[in-house]
Amino acid sequence: MMSEEDKQQKKPAAVGEDAMAVESAEEGRTAEALLRVAPVGLCLAAMAIMLRNSQENDFGAVSYADLTAFKYLVFANGVCAAYSLSSAFYVAMRRPSTLSHSWTVFLLDQVLTYVILAAGTVATEIVYLAYMGAEKVTWSKECSAFDGFCRRATTSLGFTFGSVACYVLLSLVSSYRLFSNYDTPITFLSSKGLEIAAYPC
Repeated sequence: MMSEEDKQQKKPAAVGEDAMAVESAEEGRTAEALLRVAPVGLCLAAMAIMLRNSQENDFGAVSYADLTAFKYLVFANGVCAAYSLSSAFYVAMRRPSTLSHSWTVFLLDQVLTYVILAAGTVATEIVYLAYMGAEKVTWSKECSAFDGFCRRATTSLGFTFGSVACYVLLSLVSSYRLFSNYDTPITFLSSKGLEIAAYPC
């Protein structure tokens, strides 16, 4: 039997461990919130540069609005900036972590990562063709005539891929939290012989 004295000595130790766990969780929440804020500036910078990207000279005029890939890049950066800001506030708020909340954040992180990655990849192909040209499809090297336009597009892409790197990290963080804090689903057979996955309570 454990004496009363031993029980009293163990209580402060348990309280200390709980306090350390809470402090660690707070630090992790703060770090994640800061990581989620980081893409906001990158996305806004990429969007602002591309929105102002136009050039007119003796060879003609060109604007980002003339290219669908660049318009999609502006749209994707705007959506990702809004999501990053809202998710940072969501993560920073003190609330009990639930399975549904973790799944929601995980799925949204995955979707937005692919959205911004696709936007950057498609726009990169356009910039590459503008610099290098493509003789087989009679695409000339437009950057030789519109160098300023190409430089601004390249800068916008640099900020875009910076936000892509942040989103990759966020996807890893949210997936780690989801799959480390919750058990894998239990698969069982229904009366009709169908496999059904259910999460343990």
